[in-house]
Amino acid sequence: MKNQSKIAKRVLIGVAAVVAIIVTIVSLKSRSGHPADTNPPPGPDSASATTQAEATVDLTPSQLNAIKIEAVGTHQFAVEKEAVGNIDYDEDLAVQVFPPDQGNIVTAFANLGDDVQKGQPLYTIANADLDLIQAESAVIAAAANLDLAGKNPSGQDTQKAQATLKAAREAVHVFGKSEADIDQIVATRKIDTGFAVLSPVTGRVIARNAQPGLLVQPGNAPAPYAVADLSTKWMVANVIESDSALFQTGQPIQATVAAWPGRVFEGKISTVGASVDPNTHRLMVRCEIADPKNELRPGMFATFTIRVQDAVESVAIPMNGVVRNGDGTMAAWVTTDRHRFVQRLIKIGLQRDGQDQVLGGLQAGELAVTDGAVFISNILYAPPDD
Repeated sequence: MKNQSKIAKRVLIGVAAVVAIIVTIVSLKSRSGHPADTNPPPGPDSASATTQAEATVDLTPSQLNAIKIEAVGTHQFAVEKEAVGNIDYDEDLAVQVFPPDQGNIVTAFANLGDDVQKGQPLYTIANADLDLIQAESAVIAAAANLDLAGKNPSGQDTQKAQATLKAAREAVHVFGKSEADIDQIVATRKIDTGFAVLSPVTGRVIARNAQPGLLVQPGNAPAPYAVADLSTKWMVANVIESDSALFQTGQPIQATVAAWPGRVFEGKISTVGASVDPNTHRLMVRCEIADPKNELRPGMFATFTIRVQDAVESVAIPMNGVVRNGDGTMAAWVTTDRHRFVQRLIKIGLQRDGQDQVLGGLQAGELAVTDGAVFISNILYAPPDD
């Protein structure tokens, strides 16, 4: 009986201890502001409930003068991507000027950096084409025969001489000679021992490899001259593979270079690469930039902002109204009475024109601190006075 009595006492003591623990837990939960049998509702508000309860600051009238309070509004945020690249000539407007025939350069007229017009002579070369020399000789002989035929009263000789001269002129045309060139040969009765190579475009001489006496041939690099239209430049950038689907031809871009701080050069995407580089996993994007004053130099390092989507309107708050907490979270200070301020955790997205896009945590129309948020945080986390 005594043993049974001892066992019963031990059971009662154990039950009493369990009950005491349960009562303590219920008491603690009641003090935290939540019912003992109810969980906080899910969502952003519950995630910051404890922070909001702890991060509350009452400001004095003098402290209110250091901040700015406004209703939360909206802002247009352009969806953009940044890329870096280099300025280059527009290769569609840059021409290497080779001679039509082989020969030695006699005279080089243009210098590096000269502006030239379409059709302006760049250099002359000595004629080394025996076929052309023979064709020009035939033109001179045919012209002489026509002159003799004109002195003969027989009309048949004249017609035959005219046909022969016409055929000879056509033969010279094959070598790229103009009617004026052939007329000059006929008038002077001299074989063209040299000819001028003309600029095919209006632009600036960007390369010169022409020296008197140099033997040049069609297509044999380097070309004696290169001429480029400098009113348009290219920017060639390599964007990351994960962004490759965002870029399309025609999208507007803005470029900046270190040589012109504060300047923005407008352009658009002209070409998107067909494949991704397997080594770097980047995609080539080429843009055309208007440069009428020739301020962009090939080789310059440039930063480009590319608008990949239309602008979106979203809830926004000025950047001075956002505070980064020590744990990396972003927060704003909201109020309902312009006296007591509560820290609200928010999620931010794009940043444009001094505004932060708010993706969660704030609604349009709420009163929030738009300037001086750091000032309030300093008051909250200031060490207590001794």
